[in-house]
Amino acid sequence: MFKKVFLAALALIGSVSLANAQEVFHKGTTAINAGVGLGSYYNSLSIPPLSVSLDYGVTDNLINGNNGSISVGGFAGYAASSYSSGVYKTTYSYISLGGRGAFHYQFAPKLDTYAGLTLSYDISSASSSSDYVVASAATSGINWTIFLGARYFFTEKIGAFAELGYGFYNLNLGVTFKL
Repeated sequence: MFKKVFLAALALIGSVSLANAQEVFHKGTTAINAGVGLGSYYNSLSIPPLSVSLDYGVTDNLINGNNGSISVGGFAGYAASSYSSGVYKTTYSYISLGGRGAFHYQFAPKLDTYAGLTLSYDISSASSSSDYVVASAATSGINWTIFLGARYFFTEKIGAFAELGYGFYNLNLGVTFKL
């Protein structure tokens, strides 16, 4: 008898947790991330990848009618590096602007887990100077980043996030705000 009551209580607690979990990110939710990237496909950075992204929930309840949502949004990032040796100096800058989409699935209360893709327009520029020569170059192109992320909300509106990605950053850590 005790075993049945205990299992029923566990099932009730689990279903309440799932119901609460669904409320972290859903249709109409707007979240803004501000982060610092660790590791990048750019080398020797003096300014690590800094980024701001926005996610807006466009649909929800995709799995079992109570979990799973899709968001769309934007991304902006900046990184730079410089090298000096005597009279010789070289600087590089990288700018990334794009859109992103993600699928969110919540495994625990206050924790938003997601995976997505960013499609961006990236601008890279370089300049070199010495006492005798000044040169500069720039290039741009379309790029993509895949990412896995998680947001944990300490309060209803403020939390921390981490994203693993391939592209502008390898690991992005920062703060997230729900509007």
